[in-house]
This record gives sequence, C-alpha cells and structure tokens, in this order.
Amino acid sequence: MIVMGRKRGDRGKEKESKVDRECNLDGEYTNPVRSFRDLTVGNIKDAIFSSRYLQILLSLTLIGAFLRFYNLGYNSLWLDEATTYNIALKSIPNIWQVTIAGEFNPPLFYWIEHIMLIFGNSEVVLRFIPALLGVLTIPLFYLIGKEFIDRNVGIIAAAICTFSPFLLYYSQEARAYSLALFFVASAMVFFLKAMKTNKVIHWLFFGLLSALALWSHFYAMVVIGALVLYALGIKIPEYRKDLRALTPLVAAGAVFTVICLPLIFVSFQLFTKRTSGGPSFGIQGADVIIETYRQLSGFSMIVMYLFLIFFIIGILQAFLIDRNKGIFLVTLTILPFAISWFLSYQIPMVPRYIIILTPVYFVGIALSYKPAFRLVSNRWVVYGFMTLLILLSITTPFFMSYYSSYTKEDWRGFSSQVGQVAQPGDFIVLVPGYMTQPFDYYYTNATKGTFEYGASSAEQLAAISALKANNTIYYVVTGDISSADTSGGSVTWLQGHAKGAEATSGIYLFKYS
Repeated sequence: MIVMGRKRGDRGKEKESKVDRECNLDGEYTNPVRSFRDLTVGNIKDAIFSSRYLQILLSLTLIGAFLRFYNLGYNSLWLDEATTYNIALKSIPNIWQVTIAGEFNPPLFYWIEHIMLIFGNSEVVLRFIPALLGVLTIPLFYLIGKEFIDRNVGIIAAAICTFSPFLLYYSQEARAYSLALFFVASAMVFFLKAMKTNKVIHWLFFGLLSALALWSHFYAMVVIGALVLYALGIKIPEYRKDLRALTPLVAAGAVFTVICLPLIFVSFQLFTKRTSGGPSFGIQGADVIIETYRQLSGFSMIVMYLFLIFFIIGILQAFLIDRNKGIFLVTLTILPFAISWFLSYQIPMVPRYIIILTPVYFVGIALSYKPAFRLVSNRWVVYGFMTLLILLSITTPFFMSYYSSYTKEDWRGFSSQVGQVAQPGDFIVLVPGYMTQPFDYYYTNATKGTFEYGASSAEQLAAISALKANNTIYYVVTGDISSADTSGGSVTWLQGHAKGAEATSGIYLFKYS
C-alpha cells in the first residue's frame, strides 16, 4: 500500500528537528520518502509535487546539467586534456604501467576515458564523464549540508555548487578533478551519517568511496586523512569507554587499505620522485590559500572577500549550534591548507588540486544564512540568500564571458593557422617538446608534408637548426617554456634566432631568422 505525504498535524508522533521547526520551506508538508523502502511511484510523485526542497533541487540539477553540457566542445583540448587522450588510448594494463612509470595521477579516470573512446575521440566524448559527474555532485552537496546541519544549508550549498564558475570550468575539462570531487563528496555524505549512527554499513561505504577518491586523484588523501583524524579526535572519549565502538571505523580502514594497497606503494615512489627536483611551476606558501579561495569564489577577488565573510560567519554559527560541527569546519579547512602550504615547496601546487575542499567551503557559506533568519524569522530569507549567492557567481567576469570566449589555449584554431602558413618540407618545432600532444591532436604532419620536432632546451633548438638546410623553421612556443627550461636558455636562444609570426590565446608562432 502506498503511504502518501500527510500534514504534520496528522503525524504528531513523528519527531522533528529543532532546525526544521525554525525554518522549513515545506511548511506543513512531510516528505513520505525516508528510506529506500519508501521509494514507490506514489511517494515519489507526491514528494515532487509537494516538497519545495525536492523541487528546488531538481531545478538546480537540471540547470546544472544545462550549464555543464552546453558548448562542451567549444574549447579545444589543452595540454593536460591531450595527455588524458594519449594515455586513454593505451590498454587497461598499459595505463597502469604508465602510472608506475611516473604519471602522477592515478589510473581510474584514464580507465574510464579508455572505455569512453568507444564512442569517439571528440572533445565532447572526452569531457562527457566530468560533465556528468559535475551534475551529479549538485545533489551530493545538498546531502552534505542536510546531514551536517539541515535541509536549508543543503539547498543553499547545492545552489552555490550549481552556479560555481570554478566547478563549472572543471566539469568541462577532461581531467580527474570532477571525478575526485564526486567521490570525496559521496564519501563525506556517508562519513557524516557514520558519525551520527556509527553503523558499520555507513563506515564501509565511507571506506569504499574514499578508496575510489584516491584512485581518482592522489590529493584526495588530504581530505580523507583530515576526516579520519577528526573522527578519532571527536570519538576518543567513546572509544576509551568501549573499544568495540572503534570496530566500524577499523572496518572502513580495512576496506580502504585493501582497495588502495597497490596504489599506496606506487604513490610513495611517485611522491619521492616528484619532490626530488622541487616544483617547476605552481604557487607557493600563503599564495596557495589566497589563489585557491579566489578561484573557488568564481575567480573574483571581490566575491572572494564576500564569500570568506560568509564562511567565517558560518563557522561561528556551527560552533553555536554544536562545538563539534565548528571543529569539523575548522579542521577540514586548516589541515588541508597547512599540508598544501608545506607541499607547495616540494611539488607543483595549483588550486585545482584542492577542488575537493569545495563541499566544506560551500556548506560553511550556506550556514551563514542563520543570523539573517533570526532577525527576520521568515523562510524567504533562505530564498533571498540563495538568490544573492547565485547572483554573486553569475555576475563575475569569468562566468559572464565563459560561453563567448576561449578559456583554454586554442590549439584547434592555432593548428589551422600553422597549416595555412607552413609549406611541405618546413620544420615545426614545439617548445617545450611535450606540447606536441595538444598540437598533434589537431595537426597531422603526414597530410601537410612538414617535419615536427620537440625541444626543451637551447641545445636541442641549436641541434634542430643545424638540420635546416633550405627548409623554413617555425617555432610553436607557450608559457610552459619557463617551467620546462628554468635556466631561461631556450628563451634566450629564440630571442637571438627567431622573430614573431603569429599569436593566439597563449600560443606563439616564431620563424627562424
């Protein structure tokens, strides 16, 4: 028999949270879907037509889908995406061998992309999974906010997620960041449930999803470790009274370890290799924190200051509601950034690695609606606060120009220009050499009759020029030259032997003179 939603007066015996009594967008309606057993056609239909939270969440998810799939192939593939394509072309076992050989990204995303290549190798196909996961992350932000505080925090966090320029950008990039965020957010949902119930099933799902997050991106370990440390710190009194209470968490750790064991050994080797030479690009020290918050806030300094004010208010509200909730936000903020600060002097550090902190940041911002509600005591405060945060996101210069201008290097257009300029027999030299990856995705020497080389030092450039004879040499140069050749020798050599010919969106074409 189908159990339909009923008025709260008819459900007087059911317990309601204090938070829901303070501000409930559903008014007198109570959602009949409380567990998987309640997922009947009648209950789902009833919830969709009656629950404001579900209606808003569905609307946000649909809008998020439009924003993430619209113009998905507009930008051409840049270096990292071209790397994804070239690795995904390999067999499943060989992709694992690439990781062992030194690719500082776990293989899960490459395996997924390998399967996706069945449908073709266009920009849309390569970015389809990140876009899809970007959409599915929206309801996860709602669940995180709901489990952490209440449905109002959840729906506001979901709204920020939907229109976030930062998350939109990385949902349209053929890299593992969207995948890592999806699994970290999923793991966080079950972590918050497990902290409330200490049920083995919740901890096991946390362990499983955390493992998948690590197989997506190594930096996920920073947030996973922070969550575990928080759990141990909060539950120490409980564990001291009864060690058996620690069993579910240990079970989660066992699941995580078993799944990640092959990756754990490899990660130590890769970390040692990556730190041996120090960072050749990226951001260091306090700038890591500032730039990360700027990008998380829509690539806008003004919005960053406003969001940080809301975030601090949210942290204070968390402490007022429950000291442990305040500690959660502080721990999940300070610890990852402290680690990032330290690592920025050891390995290249860029804000996209820290995309996994967005659930904590957005939930903290969402929580700051409460002081305004206490002053006005009207549910429209939630709607108004949501609208304000959305407006702050969509009025940033980045968002307003996102669909009308290139946000990545235009290798598609540039390769076409080179094809028009270069003649059969000409030399095309990519500087640095690894830029052959995005260039070759759009340009084929065999059809143009040209010869292609890669160079990352002045010595290599000189050696190629010695082969010149009567051929014309063109040099394709990007800003990565400074990272590939920190000595500056390549730049000095080009300044003395080449002159500018063409330029487009961060890519420069020089001609031997």
